[in-house]
Amino acid sequence: MSRHDASNLAQRLGRQAEAVCRHYLSNGHREGRYWFVGDVRNTPGRSMFVRLVGSQSGKGAAGKWTDAATGEHGDLLDIIRESRGLSDFRDVAHEAIAFLGLPHPEPEQTSTRSKLLAAPSETSEKARRLFAVSRPVAGTVVETYLRNRSITALHGTESLRFHPHCYYRPDQHSPTETWPAMIASVTDVCGHLTGAHRTWIDPSGRGKAPVDTPRRAMGDLLGHAVRFGRPGEVMAAGEGIETVLSLRCILPDMAMAAALSAAHLAAILFPVTLRRLYIVHDPDPAGDGARDVLIERANAAGIEAIVLSPAFGDFNEDLCRFGIADLRARARVQLAPQDIARFMPVAA
Repeated sequence: MSRHDASNLAQRLGRQAEAVCRHYLSNGHREGRYWFVGDVRNTPGRSMFVRLVGSQSGKGAAGKWTDAATGEHGDLLDIIRESRGLSDFRDVAHEAIAFLGLPHPEPEQTSTRSKLLAAPSETSEKARRLFAVSRPVAGTVVETYLRNRSITALHGTESLRFHPHCYYRPDQHSPTETWPAMIASVTDVCGHLTGAHRTWIDPSGRGKAPVDTPRRAMGDLLGHAVRFGRPGEVMAAGEGIETVLSLRCILPDMAMAAALSAAHLAAILFPVTLRRLYIVHDPDPAGDGARDVLIERANAAGIEAIVLSPAFGDFNEDLCRFGIADLRARARVQLAPQDIARFMPVAA
């Protein structure tokens, strides 16, 4: 099969993008204009995004996909190849041609996500209980931990709490340990708690606890975030809590949200009032993928998207390396002019 024939076949599949995803990526689900799944091999999860609506060809074509966790990308022919474990392209083409001859079900009117929202999950309830029994961070090891990360502006951080003895279990075969932890509430755009994020901290506050996975989340996370400030027409969204809090040090009145991962950043839901979104970019393959998907989603919703990029790995690293004055100067040139006066106070 020639390159032209392969392109035509990919375009034909693109016209049936949702049906292709339902057949070959059955462990995923639709959310808006995208199909979410773990990866191209149909692993359960949410880091891979397949465009269901778009042009016939080019970067924005229906059927194009990106895995925010790995940076992999491709088209529906790649999905067929990987999900079926095929190596010869002739077999991929035969499979695709056979699929196109199948009857395809109509797209579901009610998304899988809507069904899941009908009843709170057990882990969401556990997250609510954990957050309820935790206490404010002022004067605790959480405050020490954040200050050791050069984060000194802790206004509007009601979404963060401290638990002195939070359970940690390395795996199902290991005994349970307890460590101090920063507990963050994950909420939807209306402020309803849907999950919680735990960062286990060394008792000294000098860093994270010496465990294999010092960060874990629980509950309903997709589309939601750890939120700081009240969302309005302008907000910023990034991956990590410390990254977002670093920007809050220089933009104290801008609403911000930490989505906790690149995959969840790409899927974050927009407040109805939002008109301009600052995308806090982590410059790695996963961050690049999340940035691209989020720009596209924002533009489709009529929201202006502006990318804020750090000099190093993230804005907290910039803050720790250069200090707040340099961070302010680097961020200032990336902001819309009207937002400098509105959100960036004059340095003392």
